[in-house]
Amino acid sequence: MTVTIREAAVPPEARGVARDGVRLAVVTPAGTSHTTASRLTDHLRPGDLLVVNTSATLPAAVDADGFGVHVSAGLDDGSWVVEVRQPDNSGPAMPVPGEALTLPGGLTLRVQQPHPAGQTRLWRALPSPTVDRATYLHRWGRPIRYRYVHGSWPLDALQNVYATHPGSAEMPSAGRPLTERLLVRLMAAGVVIAPVVLHTGVASQEKHEPPQPEKYAVPPATARLVGSTRAAGRRVVAVGTTVVRALESAATVDTRVIPTAGWTSLVLDESRPARVVDGLLTGLHEAEASHLQLLAAVAGRRLVDRGYADLATLGAPPYLWHEFGDTMLLLP
Repeated sequence: MTVTIREAAVPPEARGVARDGVRLAVVTPAGTSHTTASRLTDHLRPGDLLVVNTSATLPAAVDADGFGVHVSAGLDDGSWVVEVRQPDNSGPAMPVPGEALTLPGGLTLRVQQPHPAGQTRLWRALPSPTVDRATYLHRWGRPIRYRYVHGSWPLDALQNVYATHPGSAEMPSAGRPLTERLLVRLMAAGVVIAPVVLHTGVASQEKHEPPQPEKYAVPPATARLVGSTRAAGRRVVAVGTTVVRALESAATVDTRVIPTAGWTSLVLDESRPARVVDGLLTGLHEAEASHLQLLAAVAGRRLVDRGYADLATLGAPPYLWHEFGDTMLLLP
């Protein structure tokens, strides 16, 4: 599948478009329609459950000895998972085990070993002195920014309005169009909204790399709502692939969702399809990305391929990609 990508270089607000004014492609077996995110209420039904990820984005980029460091996660033993970047931010650099990286504020990161094993992009590193990761990053860090983004934007531009649990290295961006007014309209229309938490790590730009382990939590109330929604014949719609990964990590073979907190290494694709998620609101991702396999796990490859193809043939003006871009609702 080949789709021409037009990247969103700035937030929609900087283009004169409201957060909920970005384009929305609604992809169903009957066809693809084009609207805006503000009309999401037209495509959900009373009793549907919309599940959001309340993880908040950290300013996870810091400078170190002429290189950049992207802090992907904090592990339970106090060490950090980091990606060392080339000075021009063009891609990952290759640290040496035992190497000490000097960060602002008198912090040293000593590189230990790849995490997880078997790859060389992300590394476990031990901070000295021991500091709270979120506190340190809010003092010394800045939001991670890739080369397609023009200019520097405040952290608020990379937060969802319902973000309450700091921990993500990058924005769970599928929820960005969900403004307060849109959430109120959804609830007024009878759509139920429930939270999970999944802290995103640093995204891979490599075609072959599987998703990394990520910390998540599915609270008891959300687990119960998934069960009652499905029992009533209503749909569970995930806002973003992070929500799919969290819910499916807590789902049993017999399609129950168990309240869970921990780390997930689950990889979803057509060989391990979604058990409890019926629809997906998602940003637009490259066709090679592991995100696309996860979309197929929810909606099936044929529907996903057709939806992306329709963006190229029916979308005018062109759809915009990445965290500041447009969005897609998959309802198989």
